[in-house]
Amino acid sequence: MTFDTPAGTRGSRQPAGRLLVWFNSLMARRIRKRGAFGGFNALVLTTVGRKTGQPRTTPVGWFPGPDGTWLIVASAAGAPGNPAWYYNLGAHPDQVRIELDGKTFDVTADQLHGTEREQAWREIVAKAPRFAEYQEKTDRELPVIRLKSRP
Repeated sequence: MTFDTPAGTRGSRQPAGRLLVWFNSLMARRIRKRGAFGGFNALVLTTVGRKTGQPRTTPVGWFPGPDGTWLIVASAAGAPGNPAWYYNLGAHPDQVRIELDGKTFDVTADQLHGTEREQAWREIVAKAPRFAEYQEKTDRELPVIRLKSRP
């Protein structure tokens, strides 16, 4: 499927800058050790930058998907714009790696749409109501991404 969610016109302020880089680095180290962050199951997502071609690492919360897949939400805490990693996934969906429970997996990313997204979204907000709050802050539909192991 396509990565086609446009930016919205309203939402909360999206974190950025050196502080965010430092914080993400710290959280990635903690996730590698503990596998969780802020009450969520968490993983370390590594994408290829769509402009730079360089690896980009981001900690994200995940939810179990069907058939051993992982679901992540490009929420950016309810900001009007999608996070940078969303665009990196769209540019290179087959060049993605995750670190989880001390293991590294090569995965392929695809965005869920329609009824598949709606079902996943209901399960996500039931487990983590904070995502419903993020959705209320913005007028863009928060993308749900499925990560599937590559052979």
